[in-house]
Amino acid sequence: MPAGRAVSSTNKAITVALSGERLAGTFPGSLGVELTELSDERVRGRMRVDKRHLHPAGYVHGGAWVAFADTVAAWGTLRHLPEGRGFTTVELKINVLASAREGDELTAVGEPLHVGSRTHVWQVKVFRAARLAANFTCTQIVL
Repeated sequence: MPAGRAVSSTNKAITVALSGERLAGTFPGSLGVELTELSDERVRGRMRVDKRHLHPAGYVHGGAWVAFADTVAAWGTLRHLPEGRGFTTVELKINVLASAREGDELTAVGEPLHVGSRTHVWQVKVFRAARLAANFTCTQIVL
């Protein structure tokens, strides 16, 4: 969040350990998406690239980039939701700036740009090693 901006009350039960349990058997879980850090200000994750992430020419498929980044943002939103509320992504944009291939490890850092009562906006930067490989922004509506 921008400096000096107060973070609303958050759900401290939303943790990396919980993400591991809940991702198992889901679409992002089947892609091998893992969270490595989950706090009020930031979410970090990783995805080790293998054949299931590739399009026929051997590079990471656009849908895999989006699924990874959207999952990182989603867990940030979950951490900020009022109890008993849900959400869904209503808009997203990604710029893929570098390719990735089988054997690469992608890491992501997600940060909230806006956490409101009706919408959340997240930015997720995806890296291949130290190189910025993709920039993702999404808007999520609180249900």
